[in-house]
Amino acid sequence: MKVIITGAAGQVGRALLRTIPAESNVVGLTRGQLDIGDRQAVMAVVQAERPDLIISAGAYTAVDKAESEPQAAERANATGPRNLAVAARDSGARLLHISTDFVFDGLGSRPYRTDAVTHPQSTYGRTKRGGEEAVLQVLPDRSVVLRTAWVYGAQGSNFVRTMLRLMGSKGHVRVVADQVGTPTAANSLAGVIWALATRPDVSGIHHWTDLGVASWYDFAVAIAEESAAIGLLPAGVRVDPIATEEYPTPARRPAYSVLDNRSLSAVLPISAVHWRAQLRAVLREIADA
Repeated sequence: MKVIITGAAGQVGRALLRTIPAESNVVGLTRGQLDIGDRQAVMAVVQAERPDLIISAGAYTAVDKAESEPQAAERANATGPRNLAVAARDSGARLLHISTDFVFDGLGSRPYRTDAVTHPQSTYGRTKRGGEEAVLQVLPDRSVVLRTAWVYGAQGSNFVRTMLRLMGSKGHVRVVADQVGTPTAANSLAGVIWALATRPDVSGIHHWTDLGVASWYDFAVAIAEESAAIGLLPAGVRVDPIATEEYPTPARRPAYSVLDNRSLSAVLPISAVHWRAQLRAVLREIADA
């Protein structure tokens, strides 16, 4: 199977490249190597490589910065996926596009199903929803839109690495306690993506996160405790809960963004793992490095 991965330098892209199945021939392209907002460039690469599958793992993910750079966010998150879908349609390839919990308004109180009404509250969420719509419109039968949430890994810029840096330097952090979701390790998401790569019969919108529910405060407390247990941080790091209003940001975040995984669990032979177990594995990976 020939696969193109866009956004290969991101957290999910790196995890995918570390776990390539033996039978796959993979071309990983960073944003510098392929601007997916450039339709001609996308068409040229896909025509040259003739992939069976395109994994759209790149995005404009600077959530707050997107509020002041809406055109850049639109280009990467909506125009880019449309270009990839058109190229996949014309070449006969499948497309797997990664999306986000930010397409929801966060006003719910039970896990969002794949058919739940979307109502993004930020430029990032709005442009990501635009990408979903474009993919499903252009390539309805040969595409998967895979929504996930709170992704982190041993490398790159993410909440875990930020907390480790702040906890290590200050010994004290204040973290929002009234936003709830599910931390999801990039490695576990990569495993699901590679499983989907072998299932051309699966299409449409699906959700995948690790198991469980946490606030950002809960997540930070777990990072402190698990890191102390393996000597990555000293014991006694203080984590104080705060309200969203005490940490204002340009972009509005969903207060509740837990995703319902059941549609994908029903078709894939993969069992999700609780987020804290996945966190433990990622912290060990960071410690070993």
